[in-house]
Amino acid sequence: MGVPARASGQSVEQGVSHKAWGGREVMLSHSRPAPRRSRLNRRVLVPALFIAPSVVYALVFFAYPLAYGVIMSFERFGFAAVVHGSGPFVGLANYRAAIADPVTLTAFLNTVIFTVVSVASQVAIGLGIAVLLNRPFLLSSLLRRLVLVPWLIPLVASGTVFSLLFGSTNGFMNNLLLRLHLISSPVQWLLSPGPALTAIILVNIWAGIPFNALVLYSGLQDIDPVLSEAARVDGTNAFQRLRYVTLPLLRPVLLIVVMLGIIATVKTFDIVWVMTAGGPDNATQLMSTWAYTQAFANFNFGEGAAISNLLLVASFLMALVYLRSLRTRPGV
Repeated sequence: MGVPARASGQSVEQGVSHKAWGGREVMLSHSRPAPRRSRLNRRVLVPALFIAPSVVYALVFFAYPLAYGVIMSFERFGFAAVVHGSGPFVGLANYRAAIADPVTLTAFLNTVIFTVVSVASQVAIGLGIAVLLNRPFLLSSLLRRLVLVPWLIPLVASGTVFSLLFGSTNGFMNNLLLRLHLISSPVQWLLSPGPALTAIILVNIWAGIPFNALVLYSGLQDIDPVLSEAARVDGTNAFQRLRYVTLPLLRPVLLIVVMLGIIATVKTFDIVWVMTAGGPDNATQLMSTWAYTQAFANFNFGEGAAISNLLLVASFLMALVYLRSLRTRPGV
């Protein structure tokens, strides 16, 4: 019954195989499989090493400042507290003071007006440019590149240039509007409350149009032109095809553009600070510039942090609305 291993022409001793081949015995070494634990460690360790720099960056430059800002908003953190690194705990006093301040209400209303008018205009103009670029015509490729120019210019540089255009009664903007007979006398654009808010809104619209046009143009490229052609054959005009064919299919992209535009516009700072610094008499003060003014001009870091956190909560709620709208959208 028991046949010796030698008689079968093969034997295994301590991981070494003896096999007869052509009358000679050849020793074959069988490699042992790697331990399961080491393979598991390798599969976990290698991805962790790639992710670690991003995690460290997020913790140092995002999580830590956010947590420190939240802590600061609950402290009486004035100029003296900067030396010690912390101030006495005051609970919700900074939030109550910020909400009770009439400038905060002005900044909130200005932020709402600034955001609604800017985003609505950017999306409408960007959609018009995207529809135009989606049609083949002479120099269309060159125009697509030129549309991106305002987006490539830093906002600080844009604000500085437009400050020169709006800043004088003999400036370019006043001369242009006078020659077009749109105004009867020069306007103090940056020194009057109403015109100053209008000026920063116009500059912000100009700066945001390229992003909207680019994203909406990409969305139009994904729409099958056969659908518009079929609607045209059915007798619809261009406006009807835009309303009943293009816009419904472009709705997911429009939703993304609107929500990203709102989140970006709510925290706008560069253009406003360069052009008006929140003036005149807080007429162009936004929540972002008011938080900066409280912290770095009035040295009331605790209340400035509280205003920043209120702005953060507003942006977070907008992001939640965006995510919820994606879930309730048909087909998602």
